[in-house]
Amino acid sequence: MQRMMCKGKIHRATVTEANLDYVGSITIDSKLMKAANILPYEMVQVTSLRNAVRWKTYALPGTNNSGEICLNGPPAHLFQPGDVVIILSLGLFTSEEINELMPKIVFVDGNNQITEVKEIDLKLGKMTGE
Repeated sequence: MQRMMCKGKIHRATVTEANLDYVGSITIDSKLMKAANILPYEMVQVTSLRNAVRWKTYALPGTNNSGEICLNGPPAHLFQPGDVVIILSLGLFTSEEINELMPKIVFVDGNNQITEVKEIDLKLGKMTGE
């Protein structure tokens, strides 16, 4: 059996841009993507703290250390600059893979700069700092 698990999260990022005239996706500062274990073109879920909207799309790397969080295409109608969002990276894992899984949570400030990265030790059910 496989289970859907969160493998990475960018917590409380601020949307910097919404670009309707784009094919679709979310552009994320590549430093944040790396810290949260998100690969280019990987599917992510974006959730708005303003209106509880959830959107699934693929991630594109933005300029490193820019703080960029840009919703492209249709989600530009749902997310606006200044909105605070949670970006989740999900994956399907077997029981054996879950035993080794250490989800990462990337905490950011109001400019989307990393303030802290923590890992979750699923065996202990605790967060650990990096």
